[in-house]
Amino acid sequence: MRFLSYINAVKRTGMNYAPIGKIMLAPIITEPRFYLFAIPAVIFLGLAKGGLSGVATAATPLLALYLPPLEAAALLLPLLLCQDVISVRVYWREWSAWNLKVLLPGAALGVMLGWLFASHVSNDVIRILIGITALSFVSSVWIRRGRAKKNSGTILGGLFWGTVCGFASFASQGGGPPFQVYTLPQRMPKMVFVGTTTLFFAAVNLMKVIPYFMLAQFTAKNLSTSVLLLPVAVLANLAGIWMVKSLPTEHFYRITYILLLILGSVLLWQGGSHLLHMPP
Repeated sequence: MRFLSYINAVKRTGMNYAPIGKIMLAPIITEPRFYLFAIPAVIFLGLAKGGLSGVATAATPLLALYLPPLEAAALLLPLLLCQDVISVRVYWREWSAWNLKVLLPGAALGVMLGWLFASHVSNDVIRILIGITALSFVSSVWIRRGRAKKNSGTILGGLFWGTVCGFASFASQGGGPPFQVYTLPQRMPKMVFVGTTTLFFAAVNLMKVIPYFMLAQFTAKNLSTSVLLLPVAVLANLAGIWMVKSLPTEHFYRITYILLLILGSVLLWQGGSHLLHMPP
């Protein structure tokens, strides 16, 4: 009765009020075309978080076909954080403390630079630079195949590539290729490599939360849409974990290099084609 009296009082004042259903239900993206890009992107994220490193790089460019790149990255971040919880729990016992010590300070700097400059740097330029880096690395590995030596990495190298990872991850969730350029030559045991990747990007994703809030990238519509996509994200994550645990180490690294080659080519093509078609 009190509620009805309140509604009648509101009507008498001439004020408009929203139906209860519209108040209780947060808005979501309803355009079918969005989900044609979003569902594959979330599947890529899940497989990457399961341990197939690198495929996450394709997620934001896919979603950026519908949304602005930084908004696309922000929409994916809540899903990444949920997937991180699952993957960290699975891979917690095997990781390289030394790599995290040298990579994470650089990543923090990279996220800060992304916060300050990502909106001023063309996303296509970022894609081209990451693509060139990935292809150059894979080419050097192919040229030196059979002669490649295990490389333990250096502190300066870790700080540099950590910074590149942080910046690329902030701008487009594209930190995978720079991370692999630094870590793959170390030839870590498969599960140590996957665990290190998981913990590193879980930390980087947490670093991005406050800057994304400060840049007003978390809208009610995007957050509600992220919740809607969460079941797909979790299932893809579990599938990635199963695949990684089932793959022999040699096949795992071979697939990782192939994925890096494909993603580097796609990023270079995307960035270059967009820049070539920009109006003068």
